[in-house]
Amino acid sequence: MTRPLLEYRLLKGLNGYEPIYHYPDIELEQILARRECEFFVKEGVTYKQISSAKEGNLFLIYVEIFEEEPVTDPLFPPDGLMLEIRELNSRKNHPILKQKKYEEHLDVLCIIGSVYTYIEGAEYERDSAEIDEDRSVYILYVKATGEKLEEEAK
Repeated sequence: MTRPLLEYRLLKGLNGYEPIYHYPDIELEQILARRECEFFVKEGVTYKQISSAKEGNLFLIYVEIFEEEPVTDPLFPPDGLMLEIRELNSRKNHPILKQKKYEEHLDVLCIIGSVYTYIEGAEYERDSAEIDEDRSVYILYVKATGEKLEEEAK
């Protein structure tokens, strides 16, 4: 099998696009985890995923600019894959509920691809996910459902 490639394309108008980032040496697992993320941050720009496609071994993610901020230094070293689970609450600056390091993109995909996740027995519902290359971190935004795990409730 030919190695997969990933390309981010910025939508321009109704039928146009511009290739903005190309990843020629990338694992399929990372491509799948990235496609699960509604947002992508690179060089201070947050992009919102509009759609995705596959042409042969080329995976495409189409994006539009969501917001722009100054570039910051990464907070986490790029050894391992960091996942932050944050409460979707802009008034509180989306507080971190849990941080965990993973070895594989499939492990991250298992978490960000789930509708529900549990932290200390409390159930949270997925809102969206993001890959922030500037900080070397995946982020899962969640809302509390008020439900508890059955085992925890007993």
